[in-house]
This record gives sequence, structure tokens and C-alpha cells, in this order.
Amino acid sequence: MEYQDFINAVATRAKVSTDQAATLTATALDTLADRISAGQAEDLAYQLPDKLADHLRGPRGREQATSFGLEEFVRRVADRPDIDRALAGPGVIAVLTTLREAVTRDEFENTAAQLSKDFWQVIEPVGAGGGRRPGS
Repeated sequence: MEYQDFINAVATRAKVSTDQAATLTATALDTLADRISAGQAEDLAYQLPDKLADHLRGPRGREQATSFGLEEFVRRVADRPDIDRALAGPGVIAVLTTLREAVTRDEFENTAAQLSKDFWQVIEPVGAGGGRRPGS
């Protein structure tokens, strides 16, 4: 999936402008990189355009994920000064749903295995190629 296609999909899902979608996407991917292992973040990054992948790569310097649930994930996104707090929840859901669509099923399931089940209760099903939700 190309960068602009990803951003357009997030904008449509979150019902925001493409500028807002780009900001939400960057912030959500930065937060996801803190939540999953560095190795898994790199695996996801490999399947995404550079403008998205750069948010998953970086000087995090650890292999272990920082464990927190969906509520904390959304709070961390909402706490960024360039994010409208009211858009953080729908934005996170839109980004994760679009990510599910953008990477291979196996890669997404590997990521899902590192997240708590509360994340997957809010992810929208993806079209025919998306398969079942992890853990179901």
C-alpha cells in the first residue's frame, strides 16, 4: 500500500482530513513502536512505505515491548500537542485497521500477539483478504 493510500484510508475511516490523518498515523505508529518489540516494529516497517516505516524504526534501543492496553495507547496519542483529543480514539482504530489491511496477515497476527485483546475488540474487520481477528 502506498503512503497516500494509507493516509486516505485512515482519513475515511476516522472521518478526518488527510492532514489530520497523517498526524494521527504518525503518532499512532510512534506509539505502536513503543508498545511492540523492536524486532516486530522493524518487521512491520519493512512492509510499509518509508514515510510510515520511519515511525516504527528509530532509537528505541530495546527488544522488549512496553506493556499497556488500548486505553493507555489512546491516552498517549491524545497527549501529543498536535492531536485533537476527541480524534485520538477513532484515529487509533483507523490506523490499526488500515495497518491490518496494509501488511501481510502473518505479520499483522505477529503484531497482534504482542497486544492485549482489548485492541482487537475495536479493530474493524478488513475486506475478504483480511481473515479472522487474532485470538478468535
